[in-house]
Amino acid sequence: MIACVVVTAAFQTTEKIGNAYGIAVVSVMVITTGLLTLIMLVIWKTSIWLIALFLVGFLSIEVIYLSSVLYKFVQGGFLPLVFSSFLMAIMAIWHYVHKKRYMFELNNKVSSEYMRQLASNPNINRVPGIGLLYSELVQGIPPIFSHFISNIPSIHSVVVIVSIKPIPLSKVAVEERFLFRQLEPREYRMFRCVARYGYNDRMEEPKEFEQQLIENLKEFIRHEHFVLEGEAPGNVEKTEEQVEAVQQPNPSSGSSPSIQSFNAARSANSSNRIVSSRIVSVPIRGAEEEMQFVQAEMEKGIVYLLGETEVVAAENSSFFKKLIVNYGCVWEGFSLHCL
Repeated sequence: MIACVVVTAAFQTTEKIGNAYGIAVVSVMVITTGLLTLIMLVIWKTSIWLIALFLVGFLSIEVIYLSSVLYKFVQGGFLPLVFSSFLMAIMAIWHYVHKKRYMFELNNKVSSEYMRQLASNPNINRVPGIGLLYSELVQGIPPIFSHFISNIPSIHSVVVIVSIKPIPLSKVAVEERFLFRQLEPREYRMFRCVARYGYNDRMEEPKEFEQQLIENLKEFIRHEHFVLEGEAPGNVEKTEEQVEAVQQPNPSSGSSPSIQSFNAARSANSSNRIVSSRIVSVPIRGAEEEMQFVQAEMEKGIVYLLGETEVVAAENSSFFKKLIVNYGCVWEGFSLHCL
């Protein structure tokens, strides 16, 4: 409301406001045409001739409109471009810091040696229940896990590191949504889970999500036990590198061929999917006992473990970088929390 009052007081006439409005509307039309063309090309896999016909037909009309309204740039038309430049600067800063944070977590993952020491440490208590640790990493254990352990020397009986990843598909079938992998040491009962959602998928309520995750986890334990016992046709457990490689899926199939859940691996098309030859150790319990254990821990309670990484500029960074990273991001985070 304050911005509207300021703009009205500064422009004073409806003519200048109309010029700003015209450039904003026509620019949105041009941007929409460009983005829809990308969707037709990348997602829908439309014929290149239909894409060219759509692009030339709409863009030729919109460019004429855009060229006409740009003549009014100095008569008030600059306002939406100023606003958009300001918002783009905010998004660019957010993307830069977000990328730096992700790379830091990727380069400082918890090592296997640390996990082996943790498993043999008698001072670490196992508390009842299941802990869901959320992370953007799709492979390895995020460094926030060691921070939790160093401050609270206890860990839940079952730990699932969950990564929620959107993929360029309309919908992902529920039976293919969760991809699991058990982390070493196996007796520590730590699992990696990637939950995949399409852009039209509805995010479940917490209780429903928990139920789906646990049911798929138990099915994964059952199937992995059969694989390890040699009763399955092959070991379909994915390596961490394969989990990370999310390639462009085929929209007609309804699921991503680059990351297949263990349920999909059991289907008739399992011969066409990536198979790992990595040998893992024999589980310490049978499948039914492990599934009953997970179910019992679920009934004792599920706890969400959320951590936040604070990004600061290095001491030898420039003044501008320190200003943007140390203060600009704090202001952006505060603004987003207020929204």
